[in-house]
Amino acid sequence: MATIIPCDVAIVGAGLAGGMIALALKRKHPELDIRLIDASDRIGGNHLWSFFASDVAEGHRWIVAPLISYGWKSYDVAFPGHARTLESAYYSIESDRLDMVVRAHLPDDALLLGRKVLGASPTAVVLADGDRVQARGVIDCRGTGDLGLLDLGWQKFLGREFSLAEPHDLARPAVMDATVEQIDGYRFVYALPFAATRMFVEDTYYSDTPDLDARLLGGRIDAYVQRRGWQTERTVREEAGVLPVAMGGDFERYWLSGGKSTAKAGMRAGLFHPTTGYSLPDAIRTAALIASATDLGGTALHDLTHGFARSTWRRRGFYRMLDKMLFKAAEPAERYRILERFYRLSPQLIGRFYAGRSSMTDMARILSGKPPVPIGRALHAITGGMHGTAS
Repeated sequence: MATIIPCDVAIVGAGLAGGMIALALKRKHPELDIRLIDASDRIGGNHLWSFFASDVAEGHRWIVAPLISYGWKSYDVAFPGHARTLESAYYSIESDRLDMVVRAHLPDDALLLGRKVLGASPTAVVLADGDRVQARGVIDCRGTGDLGLLDLGWQKFLGREFSLAEPHDLARPAVMDATVEQIDGYRFVYALPFAATRMFVEDTYYSDTPDLDARLLGGRIDAYVQRRGWQTERTVREEAGVLPVAMGGDFERYWLSGGKSTAKAGMRAGLFHPTTGYSLPDAIRTAALIASATDLGGTALHDLTHGFARSTWRRRGFYRMLDKMLFKAAEPAERYRILERFYRLSPQLIGRFYAGRSSMTDMARILSGKPPVPIGRALHAITGGMHGTAS
């Protein structure tokens, strides 16, 4: 017999965005009756999320601080013609820790895991087993909407965490090692030293297509590890992903593709950095915004999240313009030159860029000087990128 499950707020999707909203709401409103719903029996899936200290506003650190698994005081970047250490803190969150923290803060009956969702409305969630969650407000955090409505490039990756037989020689994270062979667009290797004999290595591409050959990328990771002289004992974990890099598109149609009139967060709300595809900084901002709301009804939550996502999209036209330059003005094998030039700029500018908070002065500085791509193509990409950036 079908059961009606009443609650104050139902969060559909127990990934990064959903988990952070649940934690923020419970912290700010301990009495709130929350349901966190996901088809998986794990919170956060199988992921590693990383971010710069400057990605998180000081007033929002309370949300992310308990989730941090690893932290470093600086990081390295390397290109064929330029290498640099940036004195900026860098952190990583493991999905296992997100799962542990959420379970520790929410009562058992708040977690509806292993429960497939058939549909969500502003105030109800219908489960595949016939049960129905009836809430004052519903927030949908289930993956992306219709990405076909956006003009996209792709950041795709395969990452492996290794247990090493001997200690490695990496002093700090290598956030971008673009000294590797440039294949399938802009390629770089990303390496995080978790411990003396524990290392995460990821092979990443800014590519024109979302196709990902895990076996091929795995071979390239193994070759990179071997070249660095790191002696692997076993592979602890592997993850792969494809993130959208937005050059344009119709935001309103994208929003509606994820469900009409229902509040949304994360990728489903279009809340990701247009250039990196990363959603963590926006997930923190969204969680803080929702936790500070006075009305958690379905209509109010929709208007709140829609307004936030729409204004964020409109403010980020500059990044979408740069993405057009990266994908449409630069030859794939030469794309690294754009990033190499970018990483010669000030650490403060770089930090604001990744946080999605570049100032007008930052934008002028990024575009000043001789572009690292043919001028005609650069001008064509820039002019084309200025149209429809607020849509």
